[in-house]
Amino acid sequence: MRTALVIVLAAFGLFSTYVMWQVGYLGIWQAGMSSVGAWQVLADLIIMSWIALGFIWRDARQTGRTVWPFALITLAAGSIGPLLYLLLTPSGRDSALRAA
Repeated sequence: MRTALVIVLAAFGLFSTYVMWQVGYLGIWQAGMSSVGAWQVLADLIIMSWIALGFIWRDARQTGRTVWPFALITLAAGSIGPLLYLLLTPSGRDSALRAA
């Protein structure tokens, strides 16, 4: 599972960096509001980000992990926050990876 997370995080991180380089942070949001279809995709991303934050919050509280860095990354960069949270789960505790 960790290998898949590393691959997804690396690929998506590189793609996100490329997109930011091309259009900037505000450009991503502007594209997300350019049509009704784009609004639907943006709303879906926001809903899934909040669901992921709920999972992270509950899991961090149960395991004594700090939630704030991952919450801030999720709010700023979407799925990169939850991907990092799962990837940085201590190796002795993989229930967060099984739940994913």
